[in-house]
Amino acid sequence: MPLVSINARPAAVEVDLTRAAVLVNDMQNAFCAPSGYLDRIGFDIAPAAATAAKVEQFCTAARAAGLPVVLMQNGFSPDYHEAPGPASPLWHKSNALRYMRAHPEEQGRILTRGTWDYELIETLRPQSGDLLIQKAADNGFAGTDLDRLLRARNINTVFVCGISSNVGVESALRAAYHLGYFGIMVADACMAVGPPFMQEATEFNIASFFGWVASVHDISESFGSTKP
Repeated sequence: MPLVSINARPAAVEVDLTRAAVLVNDMQNAFCAPSGYLDRIGFDIAPAAATAAKVEQFCTAARAAGLPVVLMQNGFSPDYHEAPGPASPLWHKSNALRYMRAHPEEQGRILTRGTWDYELIETLRPQSGDLLIQKAADNGFAGTDLDRLLRARNINTVFVCGISSNVGVESALRAAYHLGYFGIMVADACMAVGPPFMQEATEFNIASFFGWVASVHDISESFGSTKP
């Protein structure tokens, strides 16, 4: 069993790399690109390019170490059946759906499958061996095959990165914890949405209650230091 010790908060954590996978959250034009969804509704996407570079660096190291990479993609079917109307909380709380209702000319252009906005950015599209999870909820485990696919590969640890720290990333880490997975937030390969303190708050939440927090460097360095 090839164990590695990863320097993390709140304490170092040992991981069996043969049972670990990477979850990459929502690295789409919608969240990363100028004129994408986040930019359109007024959030600061300035850190997105640096975050994307860190995610790519981490995925490259993980693939080289033999870890499965799962790319998660957030959005809706063209008929929006995932949020059928006011009886659905998603209909009320999705900023994308609210924005399109307020701007009918944008209908079908924001976080909708088959559109540029929905696509993964060019540097983080699936490679051979990667898995793709399409989801309509922030939590990548909700309403998807993610849990089944991980268990079929005997995975018990997930490294989670991407956008946004305080929404999809945190949602996935909370869900992973409650499903019995060890969850590690790859902090410098994540970008929060909202006030600057949201990144710090998310890291505090994960380290205190749901998992561990580590850097790309510390995790990647451990990939070459297995021990019996």
